[in-house]
Amino acid sequence: MGDQRSPDEKFQLITRNLQEVLGEERLKEILKERELKVYWGTATTGKPHVAYFVPMSKIADFLKAGCEVTILFADLHAYLDNMKAPWELLELRVQYYEQIIKAMLESIGVPLDKLRFVKGTDYQLSREYTLDVYRLSSMVTEHDAKKAGAEVVKQVEHPLLSGLLYPGLQALDEEYLKVDAQFGASIRDQLLEWTTTKWYNNSLILNTELIHMMNPMVPGLTGGKMSSSEENPIDLMGWDRGL
Repeated sequence: MGDQRSPDEKFQLITRNLQEVLGEERLKEILKERELKVYWGTATTGKPHVAYFVPMSKIADFLKAGCEVTILFADLHAYLDNMKAPWELLELRVQYYEQIIKAMLESIGVPLDKLRFVKGTDYQLSREYTLDVYRLSSMVTEHDAKKAGAEVVKQVEHPLLSGLLYPGLQALDEEYLKVDAQFGASIRDQLLEWTTTKWYNNSLILNTELIHMMNPMVPGLTGGKMSSSEENPIDLMGWDRGL
């Protein structure tokens, strides 16, 4: 289906209902030449909830438009975020997320032939990635790292060093996954994370032309953003009692 659409039709399908797109012209250029490579990452911190259907519906658009879609299960990130996922549970948590997400996409009739799943620990423990983490840590100040991670890492009275590494790791993920675009939540949540690390591109070879596509954030019933790692999440689908 995706290959039968014109580049303009693909662009409209890829960008519809998004809150903002950074790099629209780059996106149009790629679609004239080939299919877009896009990724969406989720930290495996808890139980996926009903709000996951929002990014899934957008991922469905990407797949229908012929995009090559990578879903990153950020298992190492989940551990670094105040150990929301205990180390011994990382592998099982990833398997759980993959089954849930496949079921959600299949329930809305999405083709999965251009979808791949990647675990963060598949490459984030490699020698090359580790060296890049050290290089990045020698360039980013503690102030910038804290500012960049403020919206995505749980804030506590005595923060751990791991929370300062988190935003830099996401910037490296973009490069290691070899994609054209990243799909995420609202600018309020992640734009600081993306832009802070871009200041260091002259020293670290990162993708300066990466396209960022922001989805509107779904608020929780308490007014804040919905999180799969809340201690008592309100699970409208009943998954808390099932899987």
